Amino acid sequence: MFAQSGWKVYPICFPSDDNLKSFNFFLVEQSHELILIDAGVNTSPCWDFFQRTLKEHGHSIDEITSIVLTHNHIDHVGLVNRILEHKDVPVYAHPLAIPRLKRDKDFLAMRIQFFKQLYAEMGCGQAGEEQVKRMQNIAREREKDRINGDIVAIGDGEAVAGLIPVETPGHSPDHFIYYDPHRRWIFGGDLLLGHISSNAIVEPDSEGKRMLTLVQYIDSLKKCLQLDAELVFPGHGDFITDFKGLILHRLKRIEEKAAKLLELIQKGIQTADHLARTYYQERYQQQFSLIMSEIIGHLDYLEWRGQVQKEKKDGVWRYYPAEANETDI
Repeated sequence: MFAQSGWKVYPICFPSDDNLKSFNFFLVEQSHELILIDAGVNTSPCWDFFQRTLKEHGHSIDEITSIVLTHNHIDHVGLVNRILEHKDVPVYAHPLAIPRLKRDKDFLAMRIQFFKQLYAEMGCGQAGEEQVKRMQNIAREREKDRINGDIVAIGDGEAVAGLIPVETPGHSPDHFIYYDPHRRWIFGGDLLLGHISSNAIVEPDSEGKRMLTLVQYIDSLKKCLQLDAELVFPGHGDFITDFKGLILHRLKRIEEKAAKLLELIQKGIQTADHLARTYYQERYQQQFSLIMSEIIGHLDYLEWRGQVQKEKKDGVWRYYPAEANETDI
């Protein structure tokens, strides 16, 4: 438990078997409110773990007054419906989270079409086609996970439950961190993780156009350098005390990876798929969607900085160093 100036934070850190280490969500007790920030994964062990934590601190589900979400990903919203079955409480989230949390069929169909075209244009071939089939299956399976209650849209800086939401897109377009300037706490979702880097996941906007998610993520990290914080409660892993030092480290690593990918392009590797296979090797098959998101994000970043240019040939984007001219190509 963390206590300061009348607030108490009860971390709920449900163990994970993979490199995430844990699924973290948090009970915040203040005045006459008991706020839940994020909601873990939708499994019976996580549900039991959550209930035990409530009981250990003298609380019950009936005392929860609101649920506040950092973003829409399934490992941050898993228990929302189970809680709403016990008590009808407001659920607060970014406006862009709503079609995702409500499993809007038109939005999901657009998103699948977006990735079908994206993987084809990036030269992914059969691997991309297989990933689209997986996405179609997942969309059907997760229909049952749609949030059943009303979702209250909140905006950047619009205080909720005494916390200030700060828009930090990149990992997801709807990502918020929640800042408490008085106690200098941040509930950080997946913006910043201590033991691994957070992926800037490629996503379409509401019109189906690709967002520059890595550019957004860099901007979000730099934005957070302006916050005065001494403790970050992240969505996974250990809590973070050297907030600004870790941000600077993550920014440096992004630049290092961009430089390595630019070097591969300068050596003649032209497509995103070829870059992904070369740079990540066996991990390409194991984590296809995350790997391609990482590569495409860095290509967008290099193009945004004017370091590469692209040309479509036979329906596939090919990337070249920006200084190359038509005779070089």
